Amino acid sequence: MTTAVNFDDLSKVRALYDAQMRRGARSDSALARVERVGAIVRQTVPGLLGWNGVLWSELDEGNADAEIAAQVAHFGRAAEPGQPAEFEWKLYDYDSPADLAERLRAAGFVPEPPETLLVARTADLAGLPLEPPEGITLRVVEDEAGVDLMMEAHALAFGVERPRIREQVLDLLRERPQTIEAVVAMAGATPVSSARMEMLPGCSFAGLWGGGTAPEWRGRGIYRLLIAHRARLAAQRGIPYLQVDASADSRPILERLGFRVLGTTVPYVWQG
Repeated sequence: MTTAVNFDDLSKVRALYDAQMRRGARSDSALARVERVGAIVRQTVPGLLGWNGVLWSELDEGNADAEIAAQVAHFGRAAEPGQPAEFEWKLYDYDSPADLAERLRAAGFVPEPPETLLVARTADLAGLPLEPPEGITLRVVEDEAGVDLMMEAHALAFGVERPRIREQVLDLLRERPQTIEAVVAMAGATPVSSARMEMLPGCSFAGLWGGGTAPEWRGRGIYRLLIAHRARLAAQRGIPYLQVDASADSRPILERLGFRVLGTTVPYVWQG
């Protein structure tokens, strides 16, 4: 059963987010395993086609280095023979100890660009207009052909291929279709933008992921349309909040729509 708190008290919203999405995290695919081991909550996926990483930690100056080493060892053992032991430590600016970022860097982790953790009330966004910009139609992703269009749009928007995302979405469509909504904005036969939403049963937060638009199609309201589409669906499911890990480009758009800042998160990546 979902829970709502006073949205004007962001400390309560953040506490709810941490309780459900980090300490109480659930796997993001049928292949993944989430477990709490001592002071760590982590997800492990066999092979390379999935997200491996640390979601939550309760560390102090006395145990932080030992726990970091333990996770490096764990994901090293979990890697397939001949494959790199790559995983991510998802660090939030309010995690402890205060020097955890420095400790991760000292252990060989490499930080990726920071993202802003934003949340909004679904009800505040569910009424956004759903009229597509001229020349754009929306296609809901339901099969492998749709996933391929989504990944083509993703590559145009971000300039990189993400085979792990492709396999994750395919797995969810096959095994847990009720937990995902993926959509592609089409300009004729060309995919120019895409996004997805993950909705775990009983969670108060629907996660908005992957929103991006090809450079020549930006500034026309497509990103806002994809937010509106997913907000409308989340409202229909009774999910009270939307959550985004926003890039510097997305943050201003989202804040204009009513999203509020809970913190900053930096992915620290280990590639053994």
